[in-house]
Parts: sequence; C-alpha cells; structure tokens
Amino acid sequence: MRNTSLPAIALALFVALAPSAAIAADPYVIEVVLPVTGGGAFVSTVEVNALSVAEAMVNKAGGVRGRPIKFNVADDQSDPSVAVQLFNALIVKKVPFVLGSSLSATCNAMASLNKDGPLEYCFSPGIRPVAGSYVYSSGVDAGSFLRVAARYMRDRGLTKVAVLTSTDATGQDADRAIDAVFAAPENHALGIVAREHFNPTDINVAPQMAHFRASGAQVIIGWATGAPFGTILRGVRDAGLDLPVISTPANALAVQLRQYKAIMPKELIFPNLRSFLTPDQLPKGPAKDALSHYYDLFKAAGLHPSGEGQVWDQILIMVSALQKLGFDATPAQVRDYVNNLHGWTGINGLYDFTKYPQRGIGDDALVVLRWDPVNEAGIPLTLPGGAPLK
Repeated sequence: MRNTSLPAIALALFVALAPSAAIAADPYVIEVVLPVTGGGAFVSTVEVNALSVAEAMVNKAGGVRGRPIKFNVADDQSDPSVAVQLFNALIVKKVPFVLGSSLSATCNAMASLNKDGPLEYCFSPGIRPVAGSYVYSSGVDAGSFLRVAARYMRDRGLTKVAVLTSTDATGQDADRAIDAVFAAPENHALGIVAREHFNPTDINVAPQMAHFRASGAQVIIGWATGAPFGTILRGVRDAGLDLPVISTPANALAVQLRQYKAIMPKELIFPNLRSFLTPDQLPKGPAKDALSHYYDLFKAAGLHPSGEGQVWDQILIMVSALQKLGFDATPAQVRDYVNNLHGWTGINGLYDFTKYPQRGIGDDALVVLRWDPVNEAGIPLTLPGGAPLK
C-alpha cells in the first residue's frame, strides 16, 4: 500500500521527484472544467486562484518529471449540457483525468459518461460517487458537514431547529443528509420545529421566515448556494430573526460574503474544512506545516486564501499521480494510485482513500467556524470532528 505525504515541504517534494535536467519547454496540459460563467462563477474564482498558485509552485520546483505543467480551464457555463459536451471531447482526447467541474449538477452529468474513465475529480462535495468508480469528490459529503454541525448544536443547547433548503440538487442532497443525521440516536435531543423549501429562482422567502418565527426556533439551517443563499440571509434580516444561521461551506467564500455584509446575521456559522483555519490555530505537526506553506505560497502570489483549500489538496494529489506514474498513465492506473493513497498529508489533514473511498477524508477533517466579516476569516468554535473547544 502506498504511503505518500505532502506537508509544508511540498515544494521540496516536487524538487526531489523531478529530474535534474533543465525543465522542458513543452508543457503537459492538465484539463480542467469549471463554471467560469453562469450561476456557479462565484465558486470558480477561488478554484482558478488555486490552480494558478499550484501551477507556479510545481513549475518553480522543476515541473513534473522535468516538464512544466499547464492547467487548461474550459468553461461549462454552469450548464450540465455544456459540461457533457466538454467532457465528451476529453474522452475522445484520451486524457487520464479531468479536474472539475464545481457544481453537483455539472459533475453528475459528466459522471454519467465515464464508466471507463477518464478519472473525474469533481470539486463539489455534494455528489455521491460510487466506491471504485472513476469519480471522486472534493472534501466530505453533506452528511459529514451536518453531523459535525449537529454535535455543535447539541453541545450549545440549540435543540429547536428550523430548516430551509433549496429545491435543487444541493438542497435535495441536504434534505437526505438532514433526515439521516437527525434520526441518529445521539441527536435525539434535536428537533426540527419548522421545515421549509424554496425555489432557487425565488426572490424572497418571507412566508418561510414567518413560519420560523412562530415555531420558536433557536437556530436556522439554511442550505443553498450562490444567489439563493443571499435570498435566505435577506429573508432572515427582513423577518427580524436574531438567530444563528448554519449553512453549507460552499458559501464560505470572502468574494461572495462581501456582498452580504449588510444582511449578514450576527452569527453565520459553517461546518468547514480545517484548511479554513490559519496555521496558528493548528497544533504542531505535518498538517500545520502544510497549511503554513500553503499560506506562504498565496502570500507570495499576492493572494489571501478564501475557499481555495476546498480544492488545493485534490489538485496536488493528481499532480502527484503524474509525478509517480508518468504522462502515459491510463485512467485505471491513476485510479489505482489514488485508491491506495494512505497517509497523504494535505492542508485538510491526513488522507486515507482506503478508509474514505472517493473522498479521502471524513468528519475528523472538519471544524465548526463562525464567519468574521471584518477579517474575512473563520473563527473556530470546535475542535476537529466537532468536539467542544477546551
């Protein structure tokens, strides 16, 4: 079984693996599909940042096997049908893997085509890849996020919960996860006192908020992404509800949350990946070193990380596959490499694809954060896994 790690010395790792010869002029192109335009464009902004910084890091260290890499981003326009067209073209091109897309709908549309590859590393945590398939998902699923959030609510005594989810794929996935999490024996003290849905195209949720006010809820789970999330926040503000709002970490992006400063609740809470912490908030060890190096790279690029951590490890895992297997690797060889990664250290902790198929990480990679709009950062409210802060 392979045992590969990438702590703060990631740059040195690529140097060590790269041939000593001068870097070749002809770059190896890594194909990426992202929603550069359309409803998902707010997500792709940080993903493009991550790709840019990773490309510069790898090439500065000598590239992959002495050859520079280049991420080629194609725009699926946030449209599943366009994503299918782009992915079909890459199947014909016989690439070993594709990074992206970023939305559940576009990722699932692409996944329907790749029974035999190429490997698809989706940047959305909202899909549910079949174990052993050629589809992988970034981060953890909605169930993990909500389990950690439930533990936080229990420990804080927030037992009366109002739930508002969108009717799209994101909301439907959340509904399934919420049902499972609230049915767990350890969450018997939690109760859903009001449950509502809304269409992503709705411009207000006043009736739903009126129901929440009458229910005596102590906390709101508002699960939607992009503009619909703004609709939720505006509804909470307009209804005068002074309640904590817990939402999907897909919304924990400074570039998006800046738009909502005027309507932001006092407590906007996200169960989120450990990479949203700053290095000083982690104990000494490989994960802290990896996160410190990540922050240093972004600072050198004139950027401040804000959501790039959701895809950073995934990008480097695929680069490490090329470094190990070479440019003629088949989709099956890349899949075998990823499936056998055990002990790979990234900014979100220790990856183990034997324990967590198609994702590599689980609940222990998560913390609960409160968004600080002044510093545009998450303030940790729990330890990893949701345990109370000591």
